[in-house]
Amino acid sequence: MTVKRSTRVAGRLQEELAAAIRVLRDPRAAGVLVSRVEVTDDLQSAKVYIRTEAGDPKAALKGLGAASAKLRRDVAQALSLRYAPTLTFYYDEGPDATARIEELLREVKGAGEGEKEKG
Repeated sequence: MTVKRSTRVAGRLQEELAAAIRVLRDPRAAGVLVSRVEVTDDLQSAKVYIRTEAGDPKAALKGLGAASAKLRRDVAQALSLRYAPTLTFYYDEGPDATARIEELLREVKGAGEGEKEKG
């Protein structure tokens, strides 16, 4: 089974970005985790989804946006890419949504068990 080149580059890009973000001096980027990266098939642009350990996600996104040129240059050099993909940063809301759904399911299950005991 062959894996698309964009998928392979996305995996390497995630690793390199995580390392490059750790050494940034911008305090807004402290505690940022790269959860996933999606790269277009032509490798010209990348969507970088992040999570924050603590702090404001909006501030982290602004900090990463300000440092995107440096990150782009560092990543292109580390991956030996002819063209550096344009990096666009997004906050990954997936884990938050999953936690909320699990919380709602627990509430429904708890309410269902309470009705069984009454009936």
